[in-house]
Amino acid sequence: MFALILGRIASLVVTLIAVSLAIFLVLEVLPGDPAAIMLGTSAREDTLAALRQELGLDQPAVERYFHWIGGVMHGDLGMSLTYQMPVSTLIADRFSVTLPLSLLAIALSTLVALPLGVAAAAWRDRWIDRGVLVFTQLGVAIPNFWLGLIFILIFATGLRWFPAGGFPGWDGGVGPALAALVLPAVALALPQAAVLTRVVRSATLEVLGADFVRTARAKGLSPGRTLQRHVVPNALIPVTTILGLQLSFFFGGAILVENVFNLPGLGRLAYQSLNQRDLVVIKDVVMIFAGLVIIVNTIVDIGYRLLDPRLRARS
Repeated sequence: MFALILGRIASLVVTLIAVSLAIFLVLEVLPGDPAAIMLGTSAREDTLAALRQELGLDQPAVERYFHWIGGVMHGDLGMSLTYQMPVSTLIADRFSVTLPLSLLAIALSTLVALPLGVAAAAWRDRWIDRGVLVFTQLGVAIPNFWLGLIFILIFATGLRWFPAGGFPGWDGGVGPALAALVLPAVALALPQAAVLTRVVRSATLEVLGADFVRTARAKGLSPGRTLQRHVVPNALIPVTTILGLQLSFFFGGAILVENVFNLPGLGRLAYQSLNQRDLVVIKDVVMIFAGLVIIVNTIVDIGYRLLDPRLRARS
């Protein structure tokens, strides 16, 4: 098992290096002048030359890459040209919104998907199963930003239960901050909950047909106890991998949802930086997103092998 963990960590490092190279090549090496992209084609040559010098674009690409990676490892992400402040400060401020939003969305998605998926499998082809299948079809078909707009119209503008947008900050109290995250978290969670519900239902049905479940029922164990002790624990093993993969969808969906609800998170920062052609911020934000997804999937992969005794025995 120790060798397995070392192998996964080595694979994590290689993947992070490959991703960083791809980001650097796309934004700084491929044909095109990054300075001209940021300032526009109408900028004067002396202004472009000054920006190239400020960003180190007059240095060799290999030197620029190692300078950037060294800065990332030490927390020095450079200076934003648009905001005129360190990118690390920008990301830290915005991360305090995106991280709670993503965690809340993951929790809601899991709390909805697990009972619905198990119930649909336990009462297969009954009204519960049909209702769950309708929910999953609607959840997959409806985009999260459209859900966000509907929630604003109903729960913010109509019923006035939650704020329509904005974020008061954690300094204003945990209650108002969480209230501002409820609607965007639900809008972010429901489409992924629909996907996860289908996975849970399929995994539960597969376990229900296993020999050890039939043996447990033959020994007189009740259906409820069989589900609780044998079916659900084994069905959750493949679900853990899907939860890790869904993190990338939560981050991607956060870009749209944060803009719909005007939340000052990483997704909105990426969108604003793209509009303002601030390549310094874009490069770092994309690397942060990619790094988080890769790290979480590595942790999930190791956890999956720890949970499954069959894979653990092979390690």
